[in-house]
Amino acid sequence: MNDIQQGGTFADIFLATINRYPERTALVDPAGKLSYKELGEAISQLIQAFSAAGLGRGSAVSLLAPNNNEAVCVIITCFVLGMRFTPLHPLGSDDDHAYTLEDAEVDCLVADERAFPGRGEHLKTLVPHIDTVFSLGPSEFAVDLLSESRKYAPAPLVVTAEPDDISILIYTGGTTGKPKGIVHRSASLIASVLNMACECEWPEEFRFLAVTPISHAANLMIPLTMLKGGTFIMIKGFSPAAFVEETRLNRATATFMVPTMIYALLDHPGINSTQLSTMQTILYSAAAISPTRLAEAIKVLGPVFVQSYGQTEAPITISVLRKQDHIAGQAELLHSCGMPTSMNRVRLLDDDFNEVPQGEIGEICVRGPLVMEAYWKLPDQTREAMQADWLHTGDLARQDERGYLYIVDRKKDMIVSGGFNVFPREIEDLLSEIPAISMAAVIGVPDERWGEAVCAVVVCKPGEAVSNEEIVHYVKERKGSVYAPKRIDFVDSIPLTPLGKPDKKALREQYWKGHERRV
Repeated sequence: MNDIQQGGTFADIFLATINRYPERTALVDPAGKLSYKELGEAISQLIQAFSAAGLGRGSAVSLLAPNNNEAVCVIITCFVLGMRFTPLHPLGSDDDHAYTLEDAEVDCLVADERAFPGRGEHLKTLVPHIDTVFSLGPSEFAVDLLSESRKYAPAPLVVTAEPDDISILIYTGGTTGKPKGIVHRSASLIASVLNMACECEWPEEFRFLAVTPISHAANLMIPLTMLKGGTFIMIKGFSPAAFVEETRLNRATATFMVPTMIYALLDHPGINSTQLSTMQTILYSAAAISPTRLAEAIKVLGPVFVQSYGQTEAPITISVLRKQDHIAGQAELLHSCGMPTSMNRVRLLDDDFNEVPQGEIGEICVRGPLVMEAYWKLPDQTREAMQADWLHTGDLARQDERGYLYIVDRKKDMIVSGGFNVFPREIEDLLSEIPAISMAAVIGVPDERWGEAVCAVVVCKPGEAVSNEEIVHYVKERKGSVYAPKRIDFVDSIPLTPLGKPDKKALREQYWKGHERRV
């Protein structure tokens, strides 16, 4: 791209709103509020504190913090200065974080000492090459970045980042191996935010309630909120009761959830739409949702749901299932992840990179400005993911005559049982139709006869039960004997990744441990 064709940086989204709406409320957390003017002043002070420590454009900064106003200020400051930002998930382990810090070649770690006492110090011992460690709040091992920044008078904000700088280096959840760093520059992040703003049917009065970590799922919701001059509201973790109460107190109009949160909300006693009367848009993503439970959610909470399909490599909006699609009276659409958005080119390709005929199963492949630049320091895996000049998502799907996509499963989750291909998601959708079942995960487990056998791991609703025979009969009647589970295990809960997805890697390990082959 020629210089004359380059646009602004990701940071310009934030600064434009700070200048437009100085008196509006920008951020709300349990400790207080910040106006856009106060947000700009805090960023200016942080810029001076980072600069005094020798950090600036090109520095690599990582943050371990819960959702709070100070954390958001640090994130935006990184974008304004042109520092490469790598978030650490609050639920991650020290070993996971140490791997990320080492691999991302982080220069500076900022850790919230108030929420994670001692974690920053421990990570510094695990990754000694980190030159600078700041704390948010008083600390014995590091300089308090908040106190340090308050030594400086606010000054006019100037973006020193350039469009070609790496804005964010974010790591995948690592459910299929070591986490991979994903490189995004300003252009792909701006494209993602604009795509969400146009495609996801947000309310005019934008008051966003963040119930997922701003380190990952809610990260792009911050610039989206500010692009619309809205208010970004944060609470301490998710619970149905807290969600209902905070929606009421803050008059929240929009949120983002993973499906497991929606299930928990539905199972909350007495939940109904009147308790969430201000909520106009619930965007959900990150994992497959049960069509049966989705229909229940629409009935209970009304026409407020929008689904987005994407992945960290192409954030959030490869396709969108709109509100009208949820209430169109066509049950089949609740199995869909929507239509590709106008900013993308999407094709379903076979293993030879040929487009499959309509209605047949192929891998979802994407081109467009959302797509990552590369996997960090992994040229071979980058080439594999981008073969034939398409981003290969690893998701298998079919497309109907109208253009709606229906994801069948993850390519790597497919079970080969007795020579037949079995797609776990299709079984999971069926199991969710059984009234007693709250949640289910289906995996392949070792079997001498079949190679892999279909195993259903099932969580029942409180006070309800279903027999093995009922489950097998139901699946066999709907999908045939090949899909019927050969093994059913009832559990109290299914392990989740930090992003709220069923952790099938952890589930499989329980069954495949000690086996040389894992297929």
